[in-house]
Amino acid sequence: MNYMNKEIVIVGLGYVGLPLGINLAKNFDVIGYDVSLDRINELNNFNDKTKEVTKKSLKEAKRLKLTNELKKVAEKYIYIITVPTPVNAKKLPDLNFIKKACHDVGKIMAKDAIVIFESTVYPGVTEKICGPIISKESGFELNKNFYLGYSPERINPGDKKHSVEKIVKVVSGSNKNITKVIGNIYKSIIKAGIFYAKSIEVAETAKAIENAQRDINIAFINEIALLCQKLNISVYDVLDAAKTKWNFLPFTPGLVGGHCIGVDPYYLAHVAKKVGANADVILSGRRLNDQMTNIVYSKIKDQLKINSSILQIGVSFKENVPDIRNSKAAELAKKFINKNYNIEVYDSVVDPEEVNNIYNIKLSIPKNKYDCIIIAVPHKFIENNKKNILKHTKKSTIIFDITGKYRSIFLKYGFKYWSL
Repeated sequence: MNYMNKEIVIVGLGYVGLPLGINLAKNFDVIGYDVSLDRINELNNFNDKTKEVTKKSLKEAKRLKLTNELKKVAEKYIYIITVPTPVNAKKLPDLNFIKKACHDVGKIMAKDAIVIFESTVYPGVTEKICGPIISKESGFELNKNFYLGYSPERINPGDKKHSVEKIVKVVSGSNKNITKVIGNIYKSIIKAGIFYAKSIEVAETAKAIENAQRDINIAFINEIALLCQKLNISVYDVLDAAKTKWNFLPFTPGLVGGHCIGVDPYYLAHVAKKVGANADVILSGRRLNDQMTNIVYSKIKDQLKINSSILQIGVSFKENVPDIRNSKAAELAKKFINKNYNIEVYDSVVDPEEVNNIYNIKLSIPKNKYDCIIIAVPHKFIENNKKNILKHTKKSTIIFDITGKYRSIFLKYGFKYWSL
């Protein structure tokens, strides 16, 4: 069968699925499927609330159709699943979204279809959990009547430099021939090249360790930042000195949340426990990063009075993106709110209704002068409009610039200043 002339169905149109669909639509007929009618309507109006795709790109994607009706993606031969894979309240993998996608696709796919997964999972999920669900729903046998693939997403939200086509794509399939087919599909859009993993489990593991490695490195720098505070020196001065060595990795301290770095280590730890391996280093780094919100909260409140007026800037999980999933900045704001501090929260990047619905935080537009300003997320608008923030300061205002990104600006004006 020539899969290169078949329609491609993208299941899930979030940060991963939409940019992928836009790119594939340059060479294929693509149907983007999402369970949310609101999301489909939004995209049909050429508006992407994730801000990963421009109006121009959506308008130019003539070969991309969008739907929330499962029947409209039935009897197709290529499905790429890009749904979320979070953790639950107990920090265990939550595979409900990906299982639901497998049930749905299994019921409707054509014989000889390829189902490719881009969602982050722990090793073994694609073949041992997803495959059997699809097989049961379809009545097809793996590598006889249908095939599996895994090609981990490498989207970095808000990063316009490392877009889909500029990142090397790891691909793997349930047999050698299917691996080549999947490689050829992605090769048509990926300028950076294709890497053929030895197996689906190898590709799954590679994806999980990419983010776990970042988590561990940031945890190390967070620990160094706390040590530097005890030594009464700046961790940023230390990092500037250390970065002069060619092989020093330039990580910086901060709050680590989100749906990748803050989640993937738990997937690795879960599979490690299942097979009787250790995950001590992985979990140690995650524990520290999970504790950083409490540590930062304690450092700030110790320098404030309960009636201090506070402005927190930023509630998204990282700078310049509207994504608020697993946001440590939102978690920090909630700690002050729950303790009845006089705090206002401002973030022009996010959706205020979504923040209110998920975290019960009502965003404000700064109008006053504040005793304390917390820069929880270093959005670019701070740098671009720094004078606007200065309008909300007094001579006695304390600046808590958590990541230290704007230290040169605020130190220049003589504010009492703190950062990690």
